[in-house]
Amino acid sequence: MTSRGTDGWTAGGLPAELTSFVGRRQDIAEVKRLLAGSRLVTLAGVGGVGKSRLALRVAAEVRRAFRDGVCLVELAALESSEVLVQAVIENLRIVDHSSREPMDVLADHLRDRQILMVLDNCEHLLHECAVLAATLVRAAPGLRILATSRQALGAPGEQTMVVPALPVPGMNGQRPGGEPPERSDAMRLFAERARAVVPDFEITDANRETVTRICRGLDGIPLAIELAAVRLRVISAEQLLSRLEDRFGLLTTGSRARLPRQQTLRALIDWSHALCTEQERLLWARLSVFSGSLDLEAAEYVCAGDGIAAEEIVDVVIGLVEKSILLREEHGSMVRFRLMETIRQYGRDRLRESGEEGELRRRHRVWYHDLATRMHQAWFGPDQVTWYRLMRLEHDNVRSALDYCVSTPGEAEAGMTLAAALRYYWIAADSPREGRGWLDRLLAVDAAPVRARARALCLDARLAVLQSDFGVAVGLLAECRELNRELGDDGITGAAAYVGGLAAVLQSELPEALDLLGEALECGRATGDQMLVANSLIYLGTARSLLGRADEAVDSFEECLRLCETRRERWFRSYTLWTYGIEVWKQGDTRRAVEMEREAIRLKEPFKDPLGIALCAEALAWMAAGEGDGRRAATLLGALEEMRRAFGGPLFGHLSDYHDACEQAARAAIGDRRFETAFRKGATMTPAQVIAYALRADRSTGERPRESSPLTRREMEIARLVARGMSNKAIAASLVIAQRTAEGHVEKILSKLGFSSRVQIAAWIGRQDLPVDEPWSGGAS
Repeated sequence: MTSRGTDGWTAGGLPAELTSFVGRRQDIAEVKRLLAGSRLVTLAGVGGVGKSRLALRVAAEVRRAFRDGVCLVELAALESSEVLVQAVIENLRIVDHSSREPMDVLADHLRDRQILMVLDNCEHLLHECAVLAATLVRAAPGLRILATSRQALGAPGEQTMVVPALPVPGMNGQRPGGEPPERSDAMRLFAERARAVVPDFEITDANRETVTRICRGLDGIPLAIELAAVRLRVISAEQLLSRLEDRFGLLTTGSRARLPRQQTLRALIDWSHALCTEQERLLWARLSVFSGSLDLEAAEYVCAGDGIAAEEIVDVVIGLVEKSILLREEHGSMVRFRLMETIRQYGRDRLRESGEEGELRRRHRVWYHDLATRMHQAWFGPDQVTWYRLMRLEHDNVRSALDYCVSTPGEAEAGMTLAAALRYYWIAADSPREGRGWLDRLLAVDAAPVRARARALCLDARLAVLQSDFGVAVGLLAECRELNRELGDDGITGAAAYVGGLAAVLQSELPEALDLLGEALECGRATGDQMLVANSLIYLGTARSLLGRADEAVDSFEECLRLCETRRERWFRSYTLWTYGIEVWKQGDTRRAVEMEREAIRLKEPFKDPLGIALCAEALAWMAAGEGDGRRAATLLGALEEMRRAFGGPLFGHLSDYHDACEQAARAAIGDRRFETAFRKGATMTPAQVIAYALRADRSTGERPRESSPLTRREMEIARLVARGMSNKAIAASLVIAQRTAEGHVEKILSKLGFSSRVQIAAWIGRQDLPVDEPWSGGAS
């Protein structure tokens, strides 16, 4: 079975190593041995000892043994245990629109899979992680969990390994005899990190003893060594040793030779803190309110004042980056910053000591409230994808802001407004479950009869409808309408009518759907809410189509497309093309319908919208079956089977008859045995392969066959591997070439084809009408 890719609907991947991994051969071997004998292994140890790096290295080395891949779940940024299970669901890219308990969804998804799950930084959610791990290993025989924590989880069957510091000559009974001291892991790490700031640094006869004493004084703790090595940018190794010894002498009452590791790390961070300017120390503490990463604008708003002017933030940030306190990250054209978790927790302690934590968290909430509001206002326009990608990067910060609103008296109303402003993000990011979770908690905290509550109730109902939780949605809508009788807000009236109409369409209650969606459309036009107008037209057209009122349906779809194209947006247009394409197919124009579905998929690609892409691919399956291409229909149905399971049935129940007819037609065309073979092939496809296959030219509709390729034989080979979802590193390993060579080939492919993303390469491969797992035999050499 082919493992789902890192951009897919099952296991997520591992991050690339930004710095070299040094040593720990014996530790790696021991973790592998423990994993072979136990399904839950916890790497325990003090902060900075290298638990996470060791876990990721082991995961990378054993990943081939796990049919369905490796999933990394980073927990450090989670402020609340309430979203622990949801975080795991997101990392596994599970799509589930039912109203089942998240733990049940997760256990059911993993039941028949062979996955290694890495739970990183469990210490602040110790009990919850223990319950999660125990539940999952019982439910899923093929699952193994590798956790990192400052202490054991305490779960049944857990094997714990205390991660040691790196060996240093002359420490813990180790003698300098045998191999040279510089071959020890601690000194190799110091030398490699030192070369990052002083390129010609080497351990020589002149400095060997100094470096040995530095590593010994730091007890071989990797983070301590890395933080110390960066100081060579401004001082010599001898000066570094002198300052370390002086600093540690103030912190210990016993022998200087054996400092406690936790105290040593704290002492080093204290020393790094002392080396910062007053403004840098102040900003370090204030930045600790952010979860995950942040951009410069957020830092300027949240952290300025009382000692740092807004215009000074950029210079202070530069200082913290230069001191390796703040990490710089590039995300496309955006630059963001991140505090390592140990550094962040140190800053948070300082912030609490200053008495500023409450005010800084409030400012943080205000910033993300404003950001979400701006995103909502800009969503129906040309910057939709840019906003979506930004909010994906800010997801951890959004969670922190919502957690603050839930836990802080008087902030629930602001939290409801924030959650409601994210209405399209919850859907586009395929997070209706998380959105409902926050809304339910906020609604329970504050029952004041205000507009924010009415909007929150309406959105909660909308997300419930998308999970087919119609009974709950009815109650929420009733409360929303009752409250709005006092408020008299036409926007809320229209939104509630739309949600009711959507629910009616999905339950095939079409006359009621026409009434409610017509009311929503009128409210949208009266209030100038163009997103409500677009939403209403999409499903008004759908209801009319299902009732056989083809001309009226086409009028609704065409009006919606004109509105969307005027605003140059993608999201609403893609859903319009999906359902409009089905109507065109019903009218007999299969070729045009197929192209509409494919255009909808292309519009959805930047969002990685699994539900929307699945709906379009299923429609393409119906069309293929209608043209007698049973193999293609069966392959597409197989590719979508997991999505169907997530819904507990057909994708959108009002279309179930088409699905059943498609399967019957495909079986009749090619026979049960060939149908099952094609279906199984589809079930092994990665999301990138599903997209490529869906976009591939279809002979049954008379589409133009593949043209000659502009790529060389080797480039075509690499393009096929990209289409399979492989990283540059994996391609290099597969073809036995250098990773840089693979990267160069991918860059040439992008340049020759005029593309900017790997997804476009995958889609192009599909349009060549070549299976991504078959050899290529044409084109230039």
